[in-house]
Amino acid sequence: MPQSKKKTKTASGMGSIRKVTKTVKGKQYTYYEARYTEGFDPGTGKQIQRSITGKTQKEVSQKLKAATAAIDAGTYKAPCKMTVAQWLDIWVAEYLNNLKPLTQLNYNKQVQKHLKPALGAAKLEALDTHTIQRFYNSLSASGLAPKTVKNVHGILHCALQQAIANDYIRTNPADACKLPKVVKPEIKPLEPEEIARLLKEAEQDDYCNLFIVAMFTGMRQGELLGLSWDCVDFKTGIITVKQQLQCKDGNYFLETPKSGKNRTILPAPLVMDALRRQWVRQQREQALVGSLWDNKFNLVFTDASGKYLVRRTVVKHFKKITERAGISGDARFHDLRHSFAVSSLYAGDDIKTVQANLGHATAQFTLDVYGHVTRKMRQDSADRMQKFYEQISAENGQ
Repeated sequence: MPQSKKKTKTASGMGSIRKVTKTVKGKQYTYYEARYTEGFDPGTGKQIQRSITGKTQKEVSQKLKAATAAIDAGTYKAPCKMTVAQWLDIWVAEYLNNLKPLTQLNYNKQVQKHLKPALGAAKLEALDTHTIQRFYNSLSASGLAPKTVKNVHGILHCALQQAIANDYIRTNPADACKLPKVVKPEIKPLEPEEIARLLKEAEQDDYCNLFIVAMFTGMRQGELLGLSWDCVDFKTGIITVKQQLQCKDGNYFLETPKSGKNRTILPAPLVMDALRRQWVRQQREQALVGSLWDNKFNLVFTDASGKYLVRRTVVKHFKKITERAGISGDARFHDLRHSFAVSSLYAGDDIKTVQANLGHATAQFTLDVYGHVTRKMRQDSADRMQKFYEQISAENGQ
């Protein structure tokens, strides 16, 4: 069926609006279209023509008025023809180079798995809040955890912010979206008696020294596995945390800590004692394998041949130790970090000291994570003061 076009004048006389009817796969579609001159091509001198379409004549008329008014005011921005998928591909390839390799990998994974399949076909300029909100709702309905939905939102929001900076869109449609509530996981530090049992059982484990350093420094697992001997100063008793061991596509490498900054830790003497024992142990293992020794990163914690330790191996040893120590089966290696933080607070360390040792970006973040501990400490302090008052009152017959 041939197209039919019916011209109708706009109310303001800004050209004409055409009614267009098309047939696609036997189904008839009708829409309205108008053209306007954006300006002139500086190379050819020819007019640059743009078109506006809409479901109704009124819609097209309003869009046309807005476009011509912007041209007259000098605020006009040419429509972006890119789709969301095209922009996301550009963003991933060209705007993530300042991020860590694993972060880049995660961003790209979320883009390919969630964002492009759901939103990729939409025009970047036409992407609206409601479309994004429906997308987030569908992720939640599919069983995706609230934290994952929030992470996906963060990636999309970041990509759209860059699109604004590039002048492709004017506002960020993800700004007004409502996200599912993220319930913070319960912190489960080990009790003092559990720590004692764990250390006792760890004495017979090949990774005993690693567990001691973890428990009494609060270092993250990647930081422990990436600790090199040049970062251990036996004279001053200081450990410098400047890197972590990571894996991407099966390749292991060192990168900066999670915070992106180096930090120093002045641990209890027992930690340096454990590191000295580790040095002796490693020298003995190196002598046994000779030229087969393979410690290219000069790491503190390695296997018997000098190679880096992988996380699953460390976790496997940790699980065996906790089982023998009678500790809950859901205990995680990361709980050693929580245990260090909580023990430090109970021992009287101020929140800034704990923040510095843990490598948190701000003291507020440390408070957010361990605020329940400081509240309990304040309550304990109040209880002690009450007992003190009752004691002196009794002594004075009050």
